[in-house]
Amino acid sequence: MSLRKQTPSDFLKQIIGRPVVVKLNSGVDYRGVLACLDGYMNIAVEQTEEYVNGQLKNKYGDAFLRGNNGRY
Repeated sequence: MSLRKQTPSDFLKQIIGRPVVVKLNSGVDYRGVLACLDGYMNIAVEQTEEYVNGQLKNKYGDAFLRGNNGRY
């Protein structure tokens, strides 16, 4: 039995359309449905909610999060 190694890109393609939490370096979390992402890890999220210190602060329809702001 052989296991196929999954690349990060393969994994991310599989979760498009699913709920995600994106944590930023600033400590702010964005929760929503992953719409798409690019090679720079820029992320588009739908039905987005912004959380600061665990508290809901704002709701957005769509949000674009720059990849260099994400916590890795």
